[in-house]
Amino acid sequence: MRQRSLIAITAALAAGALTLTACGSRDGGDTKGSGSGSGGSTVIIGVDAPLTGDLSAMGLGIKNSADLATKNANKKNYVKGVTFKIEALDDQAQPSAGQQNASKFVADKNVLGVVGPLNSSVAESMQKVFDDAKLVEVSPANTGPSLTQGPDWQTKKARQYKSYFRTATTDAIQGPFAAQYVYNDAKKRKVFVIDDKKTYGAGLAATFSDEFKKLGGKIVGTEHINPDTKDFSAVATKVKKSGADVVYYGGEYPQAGPLSKQIKAAGAKIPLVGGDGINDATYGKLAGPEATGDLATSVGAPVETLPSAKQFVADYKAAGYKDGYSAYGGYSYDSAWAIIEAVKKVVDDNGGKLPSDARTKVTEAMQNVSFDGVTGKVSFDEYGDATNKQLTVYAVKNGAFTPVKSGTFTG
Repeated sequence: MRQRSLIAITAALAAGALTLTACGSRDGGDTKGSGSGSGGSTVIIGVDAPLTGDLSAMGLGIKNSADLATKNANKKNYVKGVTFKIEALDDQAQPSAGQQNASKFVADKNVLGVVGPLNSSVAESMQKVFDDAKLVEVSPANTGPSLTQGPDWQTKKARQYKSYFRTATTDAIQGPFAAQYVYNDAKKRKVFVIDDKKTYGAGLAATFSDEFKKLGGKIVGTEHINPDTKDFSAVATKVKKSGADVVYYGGEYPQAGPLSKQIKAAGAKIPLVGGDGINDATYGKLAGPEATGDLATSVGAPVETLPSAKQFVADYKAAGYKDGYSAYGGYSYDSAWAIIEAVKKVVDDNGGKLPSDARTKVTEAMQNVSFDGVTGKVSFDEYGDATNKQLTVYAVKNGAFTPVKSGTFTG
């Protein structure tokens, strides 16, 4: 996906779409780029995600779903005179790689928007790079509240970067939503809280803990783990000795699966609960058969249950992608489509062509984007957060996460 070959003019004419590459200034390019004789433009949507490594199942789902959005836009000739394509870069779930990728996207004047990243910690390293270049970024998966509402979001919300948006709801809602389910529905009263010390995991564990205590639950132990290890026997022993009747883990499935398995092997036959970061098909394989009853919350509702997602599911299957769309497929499609909608608005407002300050204009247009997407109504509040606050609880059954309850957090 790193090649930037242009669509041949003859092929474009045969398809009925006029294409060329929008080139020029750092702020979005002048519309005279190479191939300008055809009178159209090619817009690249960047995709940043972990395409290799432990989290690649989610990352590849993000990439493929964004790619599908561009293919459908081109098929419909949704923005007349504009052909969309993606360029995907691998961040390996590492902030340093994400920052380098952000700089690469900024340097490519054909890129007018970026879908991603998966990890909140990676997003932290990318936001300023994109914002300085007025390049819009729409994450399908980041849930850390500080990304949109600032480091003091619990007491004073302040938007940090006007170029940053997300289609996923935040851990300010997800953590408490999980706590309410664990306390009120699962009837658990003593929790051992573990996190991986990363932005996402630590933040999610904190919001869960605050709500669980408010409800009357007791935190009987806390621990931080090193996500680079797979030996959790020491913490598993602590969980067993604590008398906890549930474990809450803030982190992702490559660690959560083995952690659950080792906790149960230590004699604590209690469920592990986590957030959307553990909600992947790989979890059941890592956690083993005793993971039945483990729980995960995730943003939105499973696409398979949404009437609005039927076409996406069918189109994804028809496209023949080797990897599944995973937990964030629908949100990735909607993130890419939000960029496409913003580009359409900018082109329509400029007489059918991209302006020289396209990046700035696309970023401004994103704030008012609103459409019926794969995951439901897609729009953004004053912080760039998704207005869709729905969440779902999943339980492991026959080795796979199965939805058990959907709703919104009532604080």
